Amino acid sequence: MEFVTISSGELTARINPFGAELWSLTDTLGREYMTDADPAFWTGHAPLLFPIVGALANDTYRVDGQAFTLPKHGLARRSMFEVVDAGEAHALFRLADSEESRKAYPFAFVLDMAFRLEGKSLRMEARVSNPGEETMPFSFGFHPAFAWPLPGGAAKGDHAIAFEQGEPQPVRRIDPATGLLLPEPLATPVEGHLLCPDAGLFEGDALIWDRLSSRSLTFGAAGAAQLSIAFPDTPMLGIWQKPGAAYLCIEPWQGIADPLGFAGDFREKPGIIALPPGEARSFRMDVAVLSAD
Repeated sequence: MEFVTISSGELTARINPFGAELWSLTDTLGREYMTDADPAFWTGHAPLLFPIVGALANDTYRVDGQAFTLPKHGLARRSMFEVVDAGEAHALFRLADSEESRKAYPFAFVLDMAFRLEGKSLRMEARVSNPGEETMPFSFGFHPAFAWPLPGGAAKGDHAIAFEQGEPQPVRRIDPATGLLLPEPLATPVEGHLLCPDAGLFEGDALIWDRLSSRSLTFGAAGAAQLSIAFPDTPMLGIWQKPGAAYLCIEPWQGIADPLGFAGDFREKPGIIALPPGEARSFRMDVAVLSAD
């Protein structure tokens, strides 16, 4: 499988057409800003979450009384995308519905995933289109795993996430037995604008914000690399790692796992978008390297 490589001269990105997944983001010194994908923890890099985010109860959902099966995070991460366009600093990938996809997700769709590098910034933009004749329910999410620690020599414990705004809202957690959203919100670990991540925070799986005020944040340590991350189109956020791994996933979401006990129609699932025929919805995530010195 041939990867697509794009470069701005200051950053280089490698993208796997299987899943249209960003595997690598490096600077001119060869320093890597993405996960090491150590199989002892997790081999993912930056899967795209479509048409669901998170897990379904028993991997099953219902549309108009008919049951369908989808694995956690949906089908895009397990699908080969067409390379529609690839230039020096940009690339466009496409996934469309098929006879096979409709067995799991009975709607017409086109998912375009665009990558563009400019200077020290990477823009990723997903565009979900509905070419069908009925309203299409779906969710979408990004799931990039960034190096933790980032390049520059700072220790893991020196890294912090600084949110654009204060985030006093409680966080949600996942039931470890089912992968579903627990009903009880918990006190946020964010102090003002600042979250200081450590492995212990993720012993109960991801931290989930279903009522997020911020649409951007920075991740990194003073005197080392820092990333500025913007996600203007997604109102939810997950932050996750397998405890002890050398990555931190910062995941903007439009959608969420099934709440524990949810048994309604897919259209009633929290975070679902109802996309009318002939319309499209875009989701952007920008990652900029602020410093690596």
